[in-house]
Amino acid sequence: MKIGIIGAMDEEIELLKEAMRDVRETRVARMCFFEGTLEGTPVVLVACFMGKVNAAVASQILIDRFGATHLVFTGVAGSLDTSIGIGDIVVSTDCVHHDVDATGLGWAPGNNPDIDMTVFPADERLRAAALRAAAAACPDVAAVEGRVATGDQFVSDCAIKERIVELFGARCCEMEGAGLAQTAWLNDVPYVVIRAISDNADDEGGVDFRTFLTDSSRRCAALVKHLVASAGDFS
Repeated sequence: MKIGIIGAMDEEIELLKEAMRDVRETRVARMCFFEGTLEGTPVVLVACFMGKVNAAVASQILIDRFGATHLVFTGVAGSLDTSIGIGDIVVSTDCVHHDVDATGLGWAPGNNPDIDMTVFPADERLRAAALRAAAAACPDVAAVEGRVATGDQFVSDCAIKERIVELFGARCCEMEGAGLAQTAWLNDVPYVVIRAISDNADDEGGVDFRTFLTDSSRRCAALVKHLVASAGDFS
């Protein structure tokens, strides 16, 4: 087993990198991959930069070059559900591209006609392990499962937020998860996306994101460390 761990920004992986042992750094496609062990488990860690393309590229490199057998995305997201507050955790049931639109060709919103897929299911064992890790590492916040909506835009507009909820029933939105999820699906590799809420994806989203990024990233890092330590539960 080797777990590929991806965050979009350096802030989302820094605490995990500090906790790794026997680290070797490799630069591929302008990204820095850190290979070593975390909680005694072989991992490869990377900050892929923002956006779906970057997440997909990093995921494929993790699989092809580093032999990742499982993929985990860690980082922050905007809440689409009033019951999920800033600091809470969302563990993906599946991921959807909320900005994919082939409706002019008769396909449903989010559906990719070439592969006829709209949602990319997360691995059930990874999901269950992530929820257990959240309960252990972050007992002071709520941890829930739900759909993650991904698009190449930072959502800070109530109208866009309402559209995503209406069309996809997602519980949070971000910019990378579905890129990883689709890559995992294409390669038959189990994945899970773990997101700590940093904002409410509304008109104050940009301000809240900057304010709560550090604290939300800290929660995610603690959760991922617990998840990796329990790798035997999903290997």
